[in-house]
Amino acid sequence: MGKYLIRKLLIAIPSLIGISIVLFTVLALAPGDPFEELATNPNVPPEVRENLRKQFGLDDPVAVRYVRWAKSMAVGDWGFSFSSRIDVDKLITQRLPVTLFVIGSSQLLALLIALPVGIYAATRPYSIFDQVANTLAFIGFSLPTFFTGILFILLFSIKLDWLPFVFRADISETGWRWWWVHFKQAIMPIAVLGLFQGASWTRYVRSAVLDVIRLDYVTTARSKGLAERIVVMKHVVRNALIPVVTLVALQMPAIFGGAIVTEQIFRVPGIGSLLISAILANDTPVIMAVTFVFACLVIFFNLIADLLYGWLDPRISYR
Repeated sequence: MGKYLIRKLLIAIPSLIGISIVLFTVLALAPGDPFEELATNPNVPPEVRENLRKQFGLDDPVAVRYVRWAKSMAVGDWGFSFSSRIDVDKLITQRLPVTLFVIGSSQLLALLIALPVGIYAATRPYSIFDQVANTLAFIGFSLPTFFTGILFILLFSIKLDWLPFVFRADISETGWRWWWVHFKQAIMPIAVLGLFQGASWTRYVRSAVLDVIRLDYVTTARSKGLAERIVVMKHVVRNALIPVVTLVALQMPAIFGGAIVTEQIFRVPGIGSLLISAILANDTPVIMAVTFVFACLVIFFNLIADLLYGWLDPRISYR
């Protein structure tokens, strides 16, 4: 498996280079100027603005700027934020753990919902439970996350006053109180993302289990006298999860996109809100770094999916 992993990582390098070239070119050709505020400020002389543009190389050709950016990224220099006035890598390291915590917890919640509900509904097709689960799943993934987030705020924050609707990074409490406050403010963003993904994955899990449960080898396992629970969990679910893993890996860009919207709704100080604020300020170094980090995370999760294939299906070998 080591050789397979190394080969996959080597294949990922050209993908990341291609993604970075496209992102950098689009941002370089996009309208706007990061020093636009200085141009409209009468207290700042025009020569100061021109000197700043020369200092950061904004007037150089796009190819020259990309090579300079790639060399800096290779040595760990991610650039300087024009709006925040600090290094980009510090901004990302401050925000990325919050985003990974929210996304990771929401995807865990989605799996805890989708797997048992989808499997149970597939083993009892067209039952009352199956019909209720399908109806709730349709409603769940039909509602966008921004709409569900607003509903949660109106119900649990304004109406019932149970949960805070603004995610605070500067929690003054210590000890167990700090963990409790942090848990309370993370419930709604995690629930919004988790319920949306869980509803979508429930349909796919049910469909995959229904496809496998009708196969001949499942009938053979039942004819040997195996208990239904063993047949389902050992012979059906493991093979049914292969297309589900593929789906989860392919949906990672959409998951990060939903996280950006959710972070804006609940004011979560994550990498998504950093991206939005950088776009509004035309802070191109931050935009480039954040989108590149998103691309790296998507490729990383697809690599994990490739590794899971071999564990779920012994017929798949790492060569």
